[in-house]
Amino acid sequence: MTNKLMIRQTTPADTAQILTLYPQAFPDEDLRPVVSALLKQGSQVLSLATFDGDALIAHVLFSLCKTKDQNQTGALLGPLGVIPPRQRQGLGDTLVRTGLERLEKSRVSQVFVLGGPAYYQRFGFTPERHVLAPYPLPAEYGDAWQSMPLAARAPLLAGRLSLPEPWMDTALW
Repeated sequence: MTNKLMIRQTTPADTAQILTLYPQAFPDEDLRPVVSALLKQGSQVLSLATFDGDALIAHVLFSLCKTKDQNQTGALLGPLGVIPPRQRQGLGDTLVRTGLERLEKSRVSQVFVLGGPAYYQRFGFTPERHVLAPYPLPAEYGDAWQSMPLAARAPLLAGRLSLPEPWMDTALW
């Protein structure tokens, strides 16, 4: 570890390192196709990474979204990955908090996530009942579909979430 940690928005030059990270962080899932496709979405995603020197060690994506026929903007958090030797050191927390701050400044009104409630509740996420995931979720996911409002903006109207095309694969849900 060089102790020169830096968080920044990723560029196309970072793609190879990003795509190397996810099989390490999630060896039982192949997230590379969706991550690769999302990185090509340009302004529709916020892609942040933590670097230790030149080495990418953590990454998160936020995809802009909305409910049908609504102008307000939301964002879907995910995926979030940290290389195994650096997990449980607060890198994921820092990336999420940085992303939430940037989204709030860009006028995003609500952020959604499909993930472990015990992890995401620390940021202020709560189970979401009004805005539905793009596809019906299995009952065993329980309270894993969550959201949190940003600032004092109105939350998205009830309905099904509309996401960038790479997320519209039922296998991801």
